[in-house]
Amino acid sequence: MSGDALCIGLPAHVDRDCRVLVLGSMPGVASLQEQQYYAHPRNRFWPLLGDLCGFDPALAYEARLRALANAGVGLWDVIGQCERRGSLDADIVRGSEVPNALPALITGLPRLRLVACNGGAAWQALQRWVVPDLAATPALLALPSTSPANAAWSLPRLRQAWQPLADALAT
Repeated sequence: MSGDALCIGLPAHVDRDCRVLVLGSMPGVASLQEQQYYAHPRNRFWPLLGDLCGFDPALAYEARLRALANAGVGLWDVIGQCERRGSLDADIVRGSEVPNALPALITGLPRLRLVACNGGAAWQALQRWVVPDLAATPALLALPSTSPANAAWSLPRLRQAWQPLADALAT
């Protein structure tokens, strides 16, 4: 496994009033280096969530996190630690994954309506490590990834696919 790096994820950005929890798999290299969610300049997460939640995606990082929290959106990842070479989910070394404590977090969010996974790897990890340990399962949604590796999905197409997130915040 020479060349595989131990990746330690970012802290959760979730407050008690969270209504929608967006989960990634494991932050990429740029995000880990910057210690910021979705830090890669071509990732469409911030433009998309800015549009859906009504804030300027060019705000400073801390202001974007506050805007998400004010809209009722929390951020975290399913995987808290793993070995991986590069940024792609496909490069995560199978068996090295350590999941975050999501069942406890989800149970402690009384207003949570939706858990949305940003990409297929996050969805698969959620099904594998989190769903079996949930006493009550909130609405779960698999969404197409905002990653630049998912270039086949344009921003307008992503916007349409992610609309249920905005709908869950509006109700």
